[in-house]
Amino acid sequence: MGVQKPIRVLQIMGIVCGGGVEAVIMNYYRNIDRSKVQFDFVIDGYGKSLLDDEILSLGGKVYKVEPYSKNIFKYIYQIYKIVKQNNYEIVHSNMNTLAVFSLFAAWLAGAKVRILHNHSTAVKSEKLRSAMKYILRPFAPVFANRYMACSKLAGEWMYGKKKMQSGEVKVLNNAIDVDAFAYNEELRKKLRHDLDIDKDTLVIGHVGRFMYQKNHDFLIDVFSEIHKQRSNSFLLLIGDGPLRQSIEEKVKNYGLQDNVKFLGLRKDVKDLYNVMDVFVLPSWYEGLPVVSVEAQANGLPCFVSDKVSKECNLSSSMHFISLDKNADIWSKEILNSKLTRNKSAKQELIANNFEIKNETRKLIGLYAMN
Repeated sequence: MGVQKPIRVLQIMGIVCGGGVEAVIMNYYRNIDRSKVQFDFVIDGYGKSLLDDEILSLGGKVYKVEPYSKNIFKYIYQIYKIVKQNNYEIVHSNMNTLAVFSLFAAWLAGAKVRILHNHSTAVKSEKLRSAMKYILRPFAPVFANRYMACSKLAGEWMYGKKKMQSGEVKVLNNAIDVDAFAYNEELRKKLRHDLDIDKDTLVIGHVGRFMYQKNHDFLIDVFSEIHKQRSNSFLLLIGDGPLRQSIEEKVKNYGLQDNVKFLGLRKDVKDLYNVMDVFVLPSWYEGLPVVSVEAQANGLPCFVSDKVSKECNLSSSMHFISLDKNADIWSKEILNSKLTRNKSAKQELIANNFEIKNETRKLIGLYAMN
């Protein structure tokens, strides 16, 4: 009897930009039993991405396609060809409302299982982007026959409360390898030395793409107020994106360029949490941000906006602050809190089912369903 081949799942990823969605899918890919399930990836753009080498080393394939924003018809046709020529039975689209295009291609190509996985919500103040989301939302599930979400909030936004209550939508937690993100004192010393940050400096950290959703503009205001109270403080920004240049200019205008580091896209994010003393995420909206899970696993005190799903409240380290409050109030709430690491973080995340090793078995079961 021959060795049974793993189920091959085509993951539709979009542009690789160091974002949370790709972090979630890669966390599952690294930890899943690849003798049972193997991932292949569709990535927008023809250049080499940060993920290519790792995907290939884990036995996956990488397909590059025309970005949907440049030519939507070519994008659909290329995905259709990939699915058809390689006989993919399972297509898992992580493109939120934009999944309608890739799942349409998968449907045309005859994919048996077509998964819509929503990772986000929307806010009306992000005018053009949100308008597109609201327009596409009714169409996103049309060509899907399996439905997933990263949280109850993200599920209700995409599918509605009735569908969520029916159990038809499966919530897959943005789980992580809790041990990999655990606090490491030696790494803290080494990386602070490498980054030329004094051991007594208060380091505020943020991980996120430079886009409206993440609210970097307000984050700089908050840090400015913190710096007025604690001159020996530093802001660490990890990520890249279209608004990075404008944020760099704001930092210079505030005269904070010596106290803010822009680290760009990094492969060692899990290590960099050790450098931080506080994690701040003032997002305008989120599904369930994986960075909030990672920061909690490191034991960091986390301060997030009230627009972030309460489902990320996984440990005693989490604090929510209203975006109706100004930067001065945010800074005072942060500085007046107990800024020490949570030693019970690992146990709290495991208790809330955010340990990746357990959740991968759940995902394998979802793929195996007929």
